[in-house]
Amino acid sequence: MQIEIDTDDPYFKYFAGILQTKLDEEDLAVTAPQKPEVYYDDDDIPDEEDEEVGPPKLSKKARKAMNKLSVAELKAAVAKPEMVEWTDTDALDPLLHVALKSYRNVIPVPSHWSLKREYLSSKRGVEKPQFELPDFIKATGIAEMRDATLEKQDQQSMKQKQRERVQGKTGKMDMDYQLSYRCFFVDQTKPVLTRFGEVYYEGKEYETNLRGAKPGELSQELTEALNIPPGAPPPWLINMQRFGPPPSYPGLKIPGLNAPPPPGGAWGFHPGGYGKPPLDETGKPLFGGDVYGVAPPPPPGPAGVPVERTLWGELAKEEEESEEEEDESDEEEEDGDDVDTAEGLETPSGLETPSGVASAMPSEYGGAESIAGDFQLRKNDRRGDQEAPRSAYQVLPEQSIRAQGFFGGERAYDLKAAQQNLPVLGQEDTKKKRKAGDVDVSVDVDALERDDRLSKDEIQKRYESQRQQEQQGMWGGRVDQEDLSSMIEEESRKRLRRDQDKSRR
Repeated sequence: MQIEIDTDDPYFKYFAGILQTKLDEEDLAVTAPQKPEVYYDDDDIPDEEDEEVGPPKLSKKARKAMNKLSVAELKAAVAKPEMVEWTDTDALDPLLHVALKSYRNVIPVPSHWSLKREYLSSKRGVEKPQFELPDFIKATGIAEMRDATLEKQDQQSMKQKQRERVQGKTGKMDMDYQLSYRCFFVDQTKPVLTRFGEVYYEGKEYETNLRGAKPGELSQELTEALNIPPGAPPPWLINMQRFGPPPSYPGLKIPGLNAPPPPGGAWGFHPGGYGKPPLDETGKPLFGGDVYGVAPPPPPGPAGVPVERTLWGELAKEEEESEEEEDESDEEEEDGDDVDTAEGLETPSGLETPSGVASAMPSEYGGAESIAGDFQLRKNDRRGDQEAPRSAYQVLPEQSIRAQGFFGGERAYDLKAAQQNLPVLGQEDTKKKRKAGDVDVSVDVDALERDDRLSKDEIQKRYESQRQQEQQGMWGGRVDQEDLSSMIEEESRKRLRRDQDKSRR
C-alpha cells in the first residue's frame, strides 16, 4: 500500500526532521566501527580542513544567539514597548518577562543588579554630614539645654564627677509639658518619605532632592549663586538662541527663545538684555512660539463638568430639630387654620355657625336658633392674648443699717417689696395648644338638639369615662386606627417638610 504525502504540508516538514534523526541513528548503529588508520612518516597526512567536508556544527551559544529576539522585535511584540530594556532580550522568556513588568503597581528589580562593581562602592569616600534635629524639635530649645549641661559637666572637677556618679541629680533637662505637647502634637511636620517601589540605600537622604524642582524655574539659591539681577535672563540664554531649547523639554516656553521677554525686559546685548530674537531668513521664529508677543491669546477651552468632591456612600447628616421648634411650627400652621376657620364661621348677621360654612339663612326666622352662645367649637386665637411684660430681675430697695455684732453689715435690702405672686418654674402656661390634664370629649350637636342631652351630668359622665380610658395606659385598650393613621400622616408631613428645606438649601 502506497501513501501519497504532500511535501508542501507544514506538518510533513515538522515530522520529516524527526524521521531523519531517527534514520541517522539507525544507520550509525548498523554500520560497523571503522578501524583506526595508521600513518607512517612517509605517508601524506591529510589536513584537518580537508576532513571537514560536511556543514560546520553550531555551538549551543551560537544557536541561542540565532533564536534571540532583538530589541526592536521585542518592542513590536509587546503591548507596552516603553517598558522594554536592552537586557530583557536575554531572559528565558522575554515576552513573559516584559508582561510581568507591565503590570500595575509592580515593584521593579533594583537597577544595581546588573552592575559589575560592588553595591554602594562609589559611596565609600563620601563624608556623611552630622545629624541635625528637625525644626519642630529645635524650636523647643532642647539642643541649647543639652549643650549647656555638657559644658557644665566639662567644668566639673574629678571629685564632683565621682559624687554625681554616686548621687546623681535628676531633672536637669526637664521641659514644660505644654511645650513638649505642642512640639509633637501641633508643630510636628511629616518627614520626607520614599515613593512606592523606590529603593532606599545608605546616605540617600543626604543627596540632592529634585522632586520639587520644575524645568524653567530658577530657585532663589541658584539666582544668588549666579548673581543674576532681577528681571535679567540666565547666562545660558545666548547659547540656547544658537542651539535651540533643551532636547528633553522641546515644548518649554523660555523667555527670549520661543516666548517674549517678561515685562521690564528688552532685546539687546547690554547687561540684562535678552540678546537677538532667533529668526530665519523669512523672519519666522526658528524654534516656534510668539517671540514678539503679538499673537492673540488662545480661546479658553470648554468648561468641563465641575468635579464633585464629596465622598461616595457618605451618610447624609440628619438635622436634629428640637421639640420646641417643631411645636412652634405646628402652632403657626394651626394659627393659620384658625384664621381660615374664623372667616368661615362668620355669618351676615354676626352669628357663628358650628359647621364652619357661611349660613345663607336670614336671621328673621324664629325657628332657626343658633347654639353658638352655649357651645364654642372653634379654637381660640392665641395671638390676641397679650402677655404681661416680664423682667429679668427686680431691684430691691436698699436700706442703711447700723452694724451690730462681730460680723455686722452696713447695708440691708427689703425683700418684702418684691412681688408676692412670682411665677414658679413649671406653673406657668406653656405655648402648647393643649394643657396638661385636658381630655377630648366628642359631642354630636344634632343629637343633643333632638334628645336634649346637653346637660352637665351627661357631659360629666363622658368626661369621667374618657379620663378613665386614658389612665388605663397607652396600650391598655384597643389601638384607635384613626389616631394611628393621623400620627403616621403627621410624621410623614414633618419628614417631607424637612426634605423640602434641605433641597432649598
